[in-house]
Amino acid sequence: MKLPVIKHLTNFIEENDQDYILETIETLEALTEVPSLKDEELDVIGELISNMYGAIEVDKMVKDGTSKKEALNTFMKRVLGSIDQ
Repeated sequence: MKLPVIKHLTNFIEENDQDYILETIETLEALTEVPSLKDEELDVIGELISNMYGAIEVDKMVKDGTSKKEALNTFMKRVLGSIDQ
C-alpha cells in the first residue's frame, strides 16, 4: 500500500462519492478472473484494490470525526503492524 495513493483516493472520495471507488474495485476484481493475466499484472491489480480499500477505511475514520492526517497515520500503522506479525 502506498500512502500517497491512499491520500489521493481519499481526496477523490471527498470530492465525488465512495460509490465510484466501490464500483472500480468490483471491476478490478472481475478482471482478476481473466486467465491470460500474468502474475505481475495480477500484482498490480491487487495493489490497486488494496489502496482503494485503504482509502475507504480512511474515509470512514474521517467521517467518524478523525482528522485526515491522523486517519491516514492510524491506518498505515495498522497495516504495518499486521505485516510485522
